[in-house]
Amino acid sequence: MKIYAHRGASQDFPEMTMAAYEEAVKQGADGFECDLRLSKDGVAVLWHDADLQRCANNKAVVSGSSYAQLKEIYPQILTIDEILDFAISQKRSLLLETKHPVPSRTAIEELLVEKINSKAKEIKNSGIEVNVMSFSWLAIERIKQLNNNIETTYLLNNYIPWFSAQYSSARSLGPEITQLRKDPGLAKRIKATGRKLNVWTVDDPSDISLCYELGVDNLITDRPGFVREILRNI
Repeated sequence: MKIYAHRGASQDFPEMTMAAYEEAVKQGADGFECDLRLSKDGVAVLWHDADLQRCANNKAVVSGSSYAQLKEIYPQILTIDEILDFAISQKRSLLLETKHPVPSRTAIEELLVEKINSKAKEIKNSGIEVNVMSFSWLAIERIKQLNNNIETTYLLNNYIPWFSAQYSSARSLGPEITQLRKDPGLAKRIKATGRKLNVWTVDDPSDISLCYELGVDNLITDRPGFVREILRNI
């Protein structure tokens, strides 16, 4: 079971900052998870929310602000280029989540595929995996259209029907840990489709043990070092 740092080691450092990802390396994470949005001028930045209110106490909307404006408000903000280069240099895999709905529709997927394609040789030489994730069924299908060799994960929650997951082209499915707590059999159903099982966001010892028992492939956590320690004792 591989451990992915959810927005970096986000329990210890501000989420999706270089400090959080550097700490994730120190804590032994196998890879990094991050969220992506497009700025008004088409720069893919690492940001979860539609605006900057929660993390930067600013009401600026990502899609309505230029990269320069975002950088001025929150100097720690990272771009897709920066996280790709860092992941390659550290030999850490990536789970890249594209956020939806957004005004630019699938422009973020198109740019992301372009970036991954441009780094294809470096990615291969580093031995890392790059997987694009989304709660948007259409976003996953757009990735398939653009480059079917890129691994994808269709993210699940309590509001996404099972038939939607069944007909997704994604090679991995990503349920929330609360879904596995409620219905552990979901893991078996996912595995029966021939897909990998990527689970988010797993921080508690009992949930870590459950993921181990269910054969989860990729565990996404705010606490990579803590998860590593728990797994050593299972």
